[in-house]
Amino acid sequence: MLLAIMGPTASGKTSLAERVAEAIDATLVNADAFQIYRGLDIGTSKPTRRERYELLDIREPDESFGLGEWLRLALDVLTESFEGARNVVVVGGTGLYVRALFEEYASISGPPDPDLRRRLNETPIEELRQRLADEHPELASTVELSNPVRVRRALERMQSTPPEPIHVPGFLKLKLGLSPPPEGVSARIEHRAAEMVQNGWVQEVMRLRESNFRREDPGLRAIGYRALWDHIERKISLDEALGRTVVETRRYAKRQRTWLRSEPNLHELSATTENEAFDSAMERIGSVFDVRGISDGQGD
Repeated sequence: MLLAIMGPTASGKTSLAERVAEAIDATLVNADAFQIYRGLDIGTSKPTRRERYELLDIREPDESFGLGEWLRLALDVLTESFEGARNVVVVGGTGLYVRALFEEYASISGPPDPDLRRRLNETPIEELRQRLADEHPELASTVELSNPVRVRRALERMQSTPPEPIHVPGFLKLKLGLSPPPEGVSARIEHRAAEMVQNGWVQEVMRLRESNFRREDPGLRAIGYRALWDHIERKISLDEALGRTVVETRRYAKRQRTWLRSEPNLHELSATTENEAFDSAMERIGSVFDVRGISDGQGD
């Protein structure tokens, strides 16, 4: 079985995924775009028992990483697990990763060409806008030409290697979604941010700075890191950094809830406590196995 545990940030999905994975003897696969970075532990709420997970701590904070690369790595894990008759639980807040995998998007982009990206970054943006308009007028009409990043990425996509098809092994698939009341999530977000600081989040960001990573590096786009970076550089107070982090995290949770409302084939779990969520998840998993006639374990 290939199972996904989804939900907004601070909804308890990681704890639930770990309990379910233990109950059904499954491999855990990280689907959080920032937990893949080494050194970003406290601020990304990285699981404490990392040895249980695949696709954690696989890149440095200054390395680019995206959907295509995650899918390629995840498919390798799924293939190995399927061949070994082992269940898989995917968990993380990056909904696009989960949807692309479970819905088997028709194609994914090939890996970015670092030389192409370097050449585009070194070319004046006015020249790139003209090139996009001349060579790809239809695409240019849909791109925000005042945004240099989007202009460069549009040209990069047009000049990169062709998309690659994906094929997920023949697991039975099930997506489960947690949807706790927004007010409860909002309160947990505020409490968690303060707890992260108590657990050494500021010191974590200081270590990243001392390791010569930069504020603009891809990994530092994770919520809260740049705010704390500014605090360390005495540009804002710690209270202001925490305030920004809480506001941004609440907005992110709201976007996640909106995303989940349109998630295909998502089975929502009705629960108010961790134990209720676990019982509801196991009941749903059992019903799928019963419906498919594989309660004896066949078809894993």
